[in-house]
Amino acid sequence: MVDPGDVKYYPSDEPLHLAIEHFNRGNYGVAQHYFQDAVEKTPKDVTAWIGLAASYDRLGRFDLADRAYHSAISLKGETFQILNNEGYSYMLRGELQKARAKFAAAYSLQPDNPVVINNLHLLDASSKYIVRAPDARAPQ
Repeated sequence: MVDPGDVKYYPSDEPLHLAIEHFNRGNYGVAQHYFQDAVEKTPKDVTAWIGLAASYDRLGRFDLADRAYHSAISLKGETFQILNNEGYSYMLRGELQKARAKFAAAYSLQPDNPVVINNLHLLDASSKYIVRAPDARAPQ
């Protein structure tokens, strides 16, 4: 058991803790701010880069999400978490083939992981739903 007095506090950890807390509450703009602060303070922190990318995904800033994922990959390679998150990012964009490829790569790394299995089910469900323009009418 770790004595709380033995745990070191690093001020650079505070933005990451706040970012994760806000992300989990659905405050993606605030989370993005703190994740950005975290990557500026600790640019080799893969967790901060992945969180920043996920925040950008939720804000619809996919161009910035791609940059953050690229930074995470350059630090750690294509891990399960990064592949899964990229797949989710592509699914949010409606790029279902790219999403499937990322989810499949994540699945190959962890075939029993319930998160990627659920994401594949979500993808299958979303690919059956056709989005039409609001003014689209059937031929008469």
